[in-house]
Amino acid sequence: MAPPPQDHRRPLLAGEEPDEREETAYESSERIHIVGIDSDSDASDSAPPFSWRKLWLFTGPGFLMSIAFLDPGNLEGDLQSGAIAGYSLLWLLMWATAVGLLIQMLSARLGVATGRHLAELCRSEYPTWARMLLWIMAELALIGADIQEVIGSAIAIKILSNGYLPLWAGVVITALDCFVFLFLENYGVRKLEAFFAVLIAVMAISFAWMFGDTKPNGTELLLGILIPKLSSKTIKQAVGVVGCIIMPHNVFLHSALVQSRDVDRSKKGRVDEALRYYGIESTAALAVSFFINLCVTTVFAKAFYGTEVANSIGLVNAGQLLQDKYGGGIFPILYIWAIGLLAAGQSSTITGTYAGQFIMGGFLNLRLKKWVRAMITRSCAIIPTIIVALIFDSSEDSLDKLNEWLNVLQSVQIPFALIPLLCLVAKEEIMGTFQIGPVLKTISWIVAVLVILINGYLLLDFFMNVVDGLTVAVVVCAFTVGYVSFILYLVSRNFKFASWSRRQSKQLDLN
Repeated sequence: MAPPPQDHRRPLLAGEEPDEREETAYESSERIHIVGIDSDSDASDSAPPFSWRKLWLFTGPGFLMSIAFLDPGNLEGDLQSGAIAGYSLLWLLMWATAVGLLIQMLSARLGVATGRHLAELCRSEYPTWARMLLWIMAELALIGADIQEVIGSAIAIKILSNGYLPLWAGVVITALDCFVFLFLENYGVRKLEAFFAVLIAVMAISFAWMFGDTKPNGTELLLGILIPKLSSKTIKQAVGVVGCIIMPHNVFLHSALVQSRDVDRSKKGRVDEALRYYGIESTAALAVSFFINLCVTTVFAKAFYGTEVANSIGLVNAGQLLQDKYGGGIFPILYIWAIGLLAAGQSSTITGTYAGQFIMGGFLNLRLKKWVRAMITRSCAIIPTIIVALIFDSSEDSLDKLNEWLNVLQSVQIPFALIPLLCLVAKEEIMGTFQIGPVLKTISWIVAVLVILINGYLLLDFFMNVVDGLTVAVVVCAFTVGYVSFILYLVSRNFKFASWSRRQSKQLDLN
């Protein structure tokens, strides 16, 4: 029996190609050419057979994306989770990483299928007032993440210099990484990806070394992964584990990074092939990030769970407390910790610069030279970070309080990355045949609602502790009303998108 004829009235791939006058993630000359390795199997409707060589060429964007799972903010969440909850939240770390993989794969799907990244699509799909609000929210989330990352690097530099360089000097040194980024970018995407691979390897070796030095309990580690446990005493750390995994700017970033490969979007098989390879490399990248986060959590679970200092550990004093407990050795654990922290901070600040360029260029359609965009993006984070470093350099408690505020800032922004992503990736006009199906759509929305509710709990707990006085309460209530209203507006757009698609389908069927 012959297969039914394909309905050519409906879009196979996403509709229009980006206008040449618009800002794009990568120029055609910057992209890595993929098609042609297996020129004898260039079918348009089916993906070519698996190739290790092609997988190697597609490998890179997922590892850059995974760095957001390893930034200093995540490391602090890991060490606090281990010190306070022991091994009991390892299962949640694993499942939170799996949730992060789902969201990042949707982001990659959007970028590959449309040839445009999330910020660009938000610019074209939302009215001016909404997209400007989304842009402001994305920039605030990026600045908050960047401050944490730069401060983490500065703490590592202070440790490695034996306290000779103050925090603000470490911030200035870290600020220079944008020039490293620009230098490497001139030599091509693969050189930049290789640099990040080295930094991830440094983190893996450093924290694995610490794991070997402290020797966490293997049985408790396995039980922590396999058996879910949650108590009222560890709920805050559990919320922190989930909250640290979803970084708003990373959702924007991954949809742009996947466009660094030259995929022939006129052939469905080539898009399927790209999505398959990106799925494999993203899974491998997040498996590595899970291993690194696992090492950090279990090291501090072994060293400090049930001790008096468990509730007072942060990035500033973590290395010294490990040094006091485990001594020097051939390579003092304090410096091993600092090296891993420095690699985490440097890699995440550079990817933050990368994400900032895509976010600003996408939302505002700015066709600026790369060094200009990098300097603008860097200045937005470095100037407030230097001020923070000068104010809080000598106060560990103040830095911990600042970190809480920055976590809240990023938690507030999560819906404004997740909701547009889920709306757009389910829209047939945008995605063509690559729109997600009803099952994946339902699962994605359930995950998004859970993530938003978990972060909502964090916000509620935080503001209940800091709100003091009628004026502050009124301001917080007014902010909450506006915040929830904007979320409801974004969700309502999803139903408008779905209604539009149904009307179009009916029209096509009538024709």
